[in-house]
Amino acid sequence: MQFLSIRAGLARPLDAAPDSLAPGELLWIDCRYEEARAWVADVHRLTGTFVFEDHLLDAENPAHPSYFDSTQNYELIVFRGLALRSPGEDRPEDEGPTRVRTRPTVFFLLPGCLVTVRAPDSRTVPALRERLLNAAPGRQRLPDSPEALMLRLLNNMVDRYLELRHPLTAQLERWQRRLLDPRRPFRDWYQLLEARGELRKLEQLCEEQLDALQEWLDDRLELEHQDGDAGAATGPGALSDALQVRANDVVSHIHRVHAHARRLQDSLESAIQLHFSSTTHRTNEIMRTLTTITAIFMPLTLITGIFGMNFEFIPGLHARAGFWIAIGAMAAIALLLVSWFRARRYLSAPSAQRRSRPARPSDGGAP
Repeated sequence: MQFLSIRAGLARPLDAAPDSLAPGELLWIDCRYEEARAWVADVHRLTGTFVFEDHLLDAENPAHPSYFDSTQNYELIVFRGLALRSPGEDRPEDEGPTRVRTRPTVFFLLPGCLVTVRAPDSRTVPALRERLLNAAPGRQRLPDSPEALMLRLLNNMVDRYLELRHPLTAQLERWQRRLLDPRRPFRDWYQLLEARGELRKLEQLCEEQLDALQEWLDDRLELEHQDGDAGAATGPGALSDALQVRANDVVSHIHRVHAHARRLQDSLESAIQLHFSSTTHRTNEIMRTLTTITAIFMPLTLITGIFGMNFEFIPGLHARAGFWIAIGAMAAIALLLVSWFRARRYLSAPSAQRRSRPARPSDGGAP
């Protein structure tokens, strides 16, 4: 458990919770999952706030979805952040679909205090802590309220989701190339279904995040109206204009991730449909070729069958040149059918068909 005090534009670490909060001081208590209850006594001593047992259980649950709840004294926001792979866990591109792994980060917003409960290997929270400690006094504006600090953390967490767009897009392009490759039949349908499931999982995560943040913003807006003066953006429960802009920016980033996940799903579905259309087209080409060959050999088979009948008297059967006459007739019939089929473009290649197809005149061209 780590303590960080922000006051007068300066952030400094603390070894333990202070005896009291000074006017204008912001205290950040950062805990891990196994320390989810270690801060309760300090928060009660500093703010006089009791935390409900159900909310503590929510903070200890690593599978909890994004969620918002509020009481008269504090607010609870559960936000699932992306668990990125460490550099040593990099895998080959063709090993399988990119996994969307998430862990919840729990925020308790109290008067003058923010409590975060996170995974031990989280990189977003320690990175922001180091950035605040290394901020030059007077050059970088530090957060002065629990809401401002939480929105900075949320913004960094959502940026991690934006970084996920490139590997997901690259993976989708690989799937599209493999689906539309005519030289090798596609067989990895199980991995394709897993990839589509990961995209749906990402879309569902974004929807849960949007619901949680929107409920928080709506709750703050209701508290602002209850104060009796909607223009007083600094009253209890009200968000300043700067915080509203930052909150809307976080929401817009989540909308971008959600829209990108939806586009990837649509592109994947289109690639699957193109794959089946291409397979059907190749099957039709094969069947057309086989049908044409059958049509060429059908009259030849008829001639062969006629002269193969077991009749004693068949015209031309005992003629000295009968065999060559039959062969010549069969060859002539075959050449005639081949020429006719090629004229009908039944035997031409698709590229030849496209070259021989007349171009359509443009609507805006000259008459």
